[in-house]
Amino acid sequence: MGLLDSLVGSVVSQALGGSQQGGQAALIQALIGMLMNGGLGGGGGAAQASAPAGGLGGLLEQFQRSGLGDVASSWVSTGQNLPVSAEQIGQVLGPDVLGQLARSAGMDSGAAGGALAQILPQVVDAMTPDGRLPQQGADLGAMLPQILGGLLGGSR
Repeated sequence: MGLLDSLVGSVVSQALGGSQQGGQAALIQALIGMLMNGGLGGGGGAAQASAPAGGLGGLLEQFQRSGLGDVASSWVSTGQNLPVSAEQIGQVLGPDVLGQLARSAGMDSGAAGGALAQILPQVVDAMTPDGRLPQQGADLGAMLPQILGGLLGGSR
């Protein structure tokens, strides 16, 4: 897991470079790591405990349970992505997971929530190019170029 995290960090930093360096790159790295490693964080918070599927599927379940299933479904579908607010991100992830992601990026939870509101729809969109969740056991590492391409402006 450490090697994969290092690889993701290196690829994210190289791909984003310049203006998105630093905290946002670290936040993207933490988010992708969370989704690829199948967990919503290691903090044992409410979001993790109530999303046993983990990973992308668990995250989408959390949005559904929080009354934001239509928003998250728009990111998976091939249509337009609906926006999400920093407050909604905080509601879905909970303070433990949001705090863990924020700490990974060296920012406070409010800044991390705002950045995730921009990043998360693009990441989920890139991870579901055919409008479907990746099959269980899919090599999400192979999706990194696609995910980063979505973050760098390649939308469908």
